Amino acid sequence: MKKSMKRLTALGMAAAMALSMTGCGGKTEDTATAGSTDTTAAGNGGTAESAGEPVTLKITWWGGQSRHDYTQKLLDVYTESHPNVTFEAIPSGWDGYFEKLATQAASGSMPDIVQMDYLYISTYAKNDSLADLQPYIDDGTIDVSGIDENLLNSGKIDGKMNGLVLTSSYAAMGYNPDVLTEAGVEMPDSSWTWDDFSDICKTVKDKTGKYGSLAYGVVDDTNLFKYWVRQYGTELFAEDNKSLGYEDDQVYVDYLNMWNGLIEAGAVPNPDEHAQIQALGQEAGPVVTGDGAFIFEWNNYASKMSGVNAGLKEVTPPQKADSDSKGLWMKPGMFFSVAETSTVKKEAAEFIDWFINSEEVNDIIMAERGTPVSADIRDYMVNSGKLTDQQKAMFEAVNADQALCGTTPAPDPAGISEVNEAFKNTAYEVFYGQTTPEEAAARFRTQADEILARNNE
Repeated sequence: MKKSMKRLTALGMAAAMALSMTGCGGKTEDTATAGSTDTTAAGNGGTAESAGEPVTLKITWWGGQSRHDYTQKLLDVYTESHPNVTFEAIPSGWDGYFEKLATQAASGSMPDIVQMDYLYISTYAKNDSLADLQPYIDDGTIDVSGIDENLLNSGKIDGKMNGLVLTSSYAAMGYNPDVLTEAGVEMPDSSWTWDDFSDICKTVKDKTGKYGSLAYGVVDDTNLFKYWVRQYGTELFAEDNKSLGYEDDQVYVDYLNMWNGLIEAGAVPNPDEHAQIQALGQEAGPVVTGDGAFIFEWNNYASKMSGVNAGLKEVTPPQKADSDSKGLWMKPGMFFSVAETSTVKKEAAEFIDWFINSEEVNDIIMAERGTPVSADIRDYMVNSGKLTDQQKAMFEAVNADQALCGTTPAPDPAGISEVNEAFKNTAYEVFYGQTTPEEAAARFRTQADEILARNNE
């Protein structure tokens, strides 16, 4: 009973504190409109064998409308070849996704298959919400032979495979080359610095009146800040996850000063403008429409937006000028996890295997969720002749940019949603002129250390 109450309390807090974030692949602001498939078959109220007994799999994911549409198509295709399996689809936008998921987990009603983000997998694993998929790897249900071992193990929490990685990605700056040309600046490459970035943003504002960069992802979560911290030769979180990993608050002060200076110059939206832009969704955002130059995203951004603007490009984020440390890392783009409460885990595992290893699946997805995690599938896609220019560029950049990537950090610790909230709040206090960067940095450390110590005993 005590364990159950602890789980309910922690997940209830996650529901209250989970944030809108950038970073993980496909984080658009579209609301879900795709409908559910036929749910007349026996569902997850009882067990079912793969041999043919009817079973319904509940599945949820976040994304924009295009992702909803093709994922629904995938479910229909799977049912055609597995007529005993139907789906109850629960698509969602990014905003509110993890609040709803936390509530479902706390009440024992989490869908069978859950699209999971690297930021949150530790929290759900440590609250016993996610099943261990290792037995299904061991018995051959899920074939992981084409997945890099380090990337595969990114879904392993405390010895349990709580998520099967679907794609890999890394931080990138998406940009509109037409806006940069209009401003008379050169296209950036992987050698550019944060000073270069700031100068370009201000030039874009001065020459065109447009935003140099969006604020999307700057402080909505800690992904970009994690990259920033790693350029100082340390990690955002301590190895035991009980405190912040960097010791000098000047690291955060410098970060706040840079972004606050760009906001004051009008080169980056202030928090109120940012909220209005977020409401548009990325597919109608300023970078896509030609009203802004840069956006912090992931390396599938240009491919993801190619349906609405085929001219977008991307580049690795700026580097700290005097740093030899590799801030970039190959990040699990997203996972499929299975709810511990699911009574159809075997069927869920079979679907995940198909999703990862099927050429047919990837012909439909066309890398929208990120670079496929299977080396065999990547080779197939490159040689298929079906990739767009943006997709080919993304695949080619993965090979080139791996040289810039350091080791992949451990999954974010339990309590990350609260840490993100504290990070956003302290930054906004600076952006609204309510406190100094120094005071905000000190307050963030105090709050983050308390949250991490409490959640990672």
